[in-house]
Amino acid sequence: MKDFPIRNWMLGRLNHLLRKIDNFGSLIGVLAAGSARSARTVANVDAVADLVQSQDDQPHSHLTVREISREKDLPHSCVHDIVKEDLNLKCLKRKAAQELPEANKLARYERSKQVSRTRR
Repeated sequence: MKDFPIRNWMLGRLNHLLRKIDNFGSLIGVLAAGSARSARTVANVDAVADLVQSQDDQPHSHLTVREISREKDLPHSCVHDIVKEDLNLKCLKRKAAQELPEANKLARYERSKQVSRTRR
């Protein structure tokens, strides 16, 4: 640390790196150990493609992203990426339409009539 005063190295981090070098012999394989996890394999893409779209003989038989992730034991984000990037589809959440009470419908109708009269 005294040899490189500009670096602002912490003693704890240096000790940690030295322990890794002592245990593994170098830092080359240790810093990027393991392979990147990817659930976007061809088998998973095919499985998700079967579940995400409605079948011809059964309309409305598709599953949501969360249901597919539970069934196939895949992370929710991976299923979403497969649907969006590999299948070129959009993941949408179904929402029920808002039902207005009759009093609100009448108030909106009257207000729209007032607005249309003022614009003429």
